[in-house]
Amino acid sequence: MRFAIQRSIRILFVVALVAGCRTAREPERVVPTPAQAGQIEALFARRGLPGCIVVEEPACGLRYSHNPERTLVAHTPASTFKIFNSLVALETGAIGDVDEMLPWTGTKHEIAAWNRDTNLRRGIRDSVVWFYQALARRIGRERMQHYLDRVGYGNRTMGAPIDRFWLDGALRITPRQQIEFLRRLHAGDLPFSKRTMDAVKQIMVREQGSGYTVRAKTGWGIRFEDKVGWYVGWVETRTDRRVVFFALSLRVERGKDLGARVELAMETLRILGVL
Repeated sequence: MRFAIQRSIRILFVVALVAGCRTAREPERVVPTPAQAGQIEALFARRGLPGCIVVEEPACGLRYSHNPERTLVAHTPASTFKIFNSLVALETGAIGDVDEMLPWTGTKHEIAAWNRDTNLRRGIRDSVVWFYQALARRIGRERMQHYLDRVGYGNRTMGAPIDRFWLDGALRITPRQQIEFLRRLHAGDLPFSKRTMDAVKQIMVREQGSGYTVRAKTGWGIRFEDKVGWYVGWVETRTDRRVVFFALSLRVERGKDLGARVELAMETLRILGVL
């Protein structure tokens, strides 16, 4: 009798969980209708840039892919690696916290925001290359490789100096691997302290709209033949408390096309009803 009652309770819990996913999360808004899929196809076609996007909502076990073959192709992470670099820098003490400043060296850069003292908040927001190169040198090759292996980040291979390997070295990651890394960061399931992960999630805020927050990072790998443009991250909605992950990669050869990374990702999320 007791076993039967316990079994009934477990069944009711599972039914309630699934029902909650279907009502509160409305998975039909993530799994596209033929009309939504057609809109996304047309969206990418209009921009004329070969690319893909993966959208996942783990709470419902849902995944949408545009151009799924490309989601398995590995590229240099470029500046999306700043998320990982921030985690390791904080965890190892290469920098004390998100507000500690590193002094600008005085070297003039074309991007004005790079020509000043910088902390992690500014560094990730303005994608300051010299700042993250300095952090990587402080971390050192041995400790960086240790965390690449422990996390299982991409192919775990540097193949270049410590301050360049994510720019023009051998490190590669697929859009699907980007999603897995982000999912683990959000869940606190990476080999870093809660303090470290919370701090990095805080500085990843890219956009806050009516009822949602986007935590994300762009990237542009220009030192290889397949010049990849990235936009990876997740959306948290405040009304129905959804968490939806995304990873977009495009072939971007010209600087004037860089805006397509964020535009295509955000418009795809709007078509799918996430935003």
